[in-house]
Amino acid sequence: MTRSDMNNLKAWFTRAHRKPLILHGARQVGKTYLVRAFAREQGLELAEVNLERHLELRKAFGTKNPRTIIGEIEGITGKKIQSGQSLLFLDEIQAIPEAIAALRYFHEELPDLAVIAAGSLLEFVLDSHSFSMPVGRVSYLHMGPLTFLEFLDAVDTYSAQELRSLADRYQTSTTMAQSLHQRLKNRLREYLYIGGMPEAVAVYLETQDLKQVSDIHDSIIHTYFDDFARYAGKADPLLLQTIVRRMPSSVGQKILYTRFSEDHTSRPIRHALELLIQAKLITKVMHSDANGVPLGAEMDERVFKLLNLDIGLMNRMAGVSPADIRGLSEQRLINEGALAEQFVGQQLLRSQELNSPLLLHYWQRSGKKGNAEVDFIIQLESDIIPVEVKAGTTGTLKSLHQFMAEKHAKLAVRLDLNPPSFQQVSVSLHDASQVTYPLISLPLYAVELLPRVIRNGTR
Repeated sequence: MTRSDMNNLKAWFTRAHRKPLILHGARQVGKTYLVRAFAREQGLELAEVNLERHLELRKAFGTKNPRTIIGEIEGITGKKIQSGQSLLFLDEIQAIPEAIAALRYFHEELPDLAVIAAGSLLEFVLDSHSFSMPVGRVSYLHMGPLTFLEFLDAVDTYSAQELRSLADRYQTSTTMAQSLHQRLKNRLREYLYIGGMPEAVAVYLETQDLKQVSDIHDSIIHTYFDDFARYAGKADPLLLQTIVRRMPSSVGQKILYTRFSEDHTSRPIRHALELLIQAKLITKVMHSDANGVPLGAEMDERVFKLLNLDIGLMNRMAGVSPADIRGLSEQRLINEGALAEQFVGQQLLRSQELNSPLLLHYWQRSGKKGNAEVDFIIQLESDIIPVEVKAGTTGTLKSLHQFMAEKHAKLAVRLDLNPPSFQQVSVSLHDASQVTYPLISLPLYAVELLPRVIRNGTR
């Protein structure tokens, strides 16, 4: 499978003052596969050691001596590790926390040796140990599930190429073949159930059997729960499981801690939730007043919504079946439940072109002027752009109208299941004032290409 993160690894590898790289993310998002593919592509001798299987290396890492550590790993792998020719890959580094601290010494004493460490739930491990990350001596890259475009590259290369081509040549008058639009909507429905976990996608490619995909989902979920028991540290593993199980019903809603557990006070719930957020099993969508850039300057830490790691896992935990996805009308697919908001947020998180994509924002207003909420607010260079997930005509976009009237943004975006379109919106608000603004409407499946579409459509 083609992963966009391969380009990020290449950029890291060619950096003048390269540091050891920590590749982190949930289990089974493809970290190990990516590193192996990268080593092959670069012609590097891969010296790979899984620290979960070699706990005896704890003593060597405790010496903080890179040459001692390398000597022990050479004995395990049977490979000579040499600067400029080898890639040292420390997989499942969370199993030996001393290895995390030792990375700084690889940077200081063997700066020319390419070192990648990959781990899951690193934040859980650090929460129960006294040392901190080797800040300033390592680089970081977060990996998530396959995006919809990466999924398309795997299952329908033609449609992926056509969609990218459409974004590259997008203008406000661009039209789209109805046959391609329908094909992409069908693929979107597949993705909504399968999600982006590489093993689930691989099984679907091989078998076309959604029951086997569900079995993979179950296996991944149980693996996460097993990890909670092993690495949870100060957090209650059962509380962590409860939060993850209740997440599907919380997407798109302002979070109240009592929603997750009636048996715990807010403090342990908050701590468990923060660990899951740091580990990227859950992602915050922060409220922002959105008066200027950066969006984070005006966010309220107390007000946020949440997203799951992956829409396929979310639907499996919620008991959604393939028949449920196939049976939803297009209007219900957009407006019922959390499907559309989870999908859009998951794609925006993986965008390579947004400013700070790993931190998402939304806008909400309540008070005398009436309630209003816009699903996502993105920052593209110096522009703030509201993104609303809706079906229907512009007359139903009351919150978007309110945002544009108050913030005077350059343009707005609506995501639905219609072909791409562009229009000048001009409506009267409840106070008789008038608001006029350009609106780009895109089908949901094109959200990952939104920055490219905006640049091409407004230049």
